[in-house]
Amino acid sequence: MDIFRYTRQELEALRKKDRKLAVVIDRIGLIERPINRDVFAALVESIVAQQISSKAARTVYGKLEELCGGRITPGMICEIGVEQIQKCGMSMRKAGYIKAAADAVCAGLLDPSALGEMSDSEVIERLSALPGIGVWTAEMLLIFSLERGDVLSFGDLAIRRGLCMLYGHRSLSREQFLRYKKRYCPHGSIASLYLWALSAE
Repeated sequence: MDIFRYTRQELEALRKKDRKLAVVIDRIGLIERPINRDVFAALVESIVAQQISSKAARTVYGKLEELCGGRITPGMICEIGVEQIQKCGMSMRKAGYIKAAADAVCAGLLDPSALGEMSDSEVIERLSALPGIGVWTAEMLLIFSLERGDVLSFGDLAIRRGLCMLYGHRSLSREQFLRYKKRYCPHGSIASLYLWALSAE
């Protein structure tokens, strides 16, 4: 299993930037979060995960993987009807988004392998042009497939909840969020791992 890679030096740098986060890091210890280096499969996984629990997303993704013969590829998705995709346990709308992404690849309009050469903002812009893929979905791909180091998503409810828990806020404005994002830079993705863990407690 591939996991998101970071070093103890990066973790220590983050600890020094924020005492409250340092307490959480020390209590939780090293976090190992699985990643999917197959960019297209990871994109599908991010679409599946939109607005549902991690457990439910794993179940639905597993059924889709089984439908595709064990590996989700653009070619396999292009051959499958939207109704079959939907029967894996997702809405028809999500199934349509997955099909549209595969169709874009099969038509040569999207090259998943080229995303690794783009900046974070370019990846977000390129993917957001596809139906049903917004900033959050693109940001999850940046972390959990491309292993980008400085992603902290305002659109992620668990991240915002973790920040509120950590700093004692009842709610979080975008301005407050951006201050924390700047503080964690350039290790926002590592901070995200700990904020997710904190919000799940």
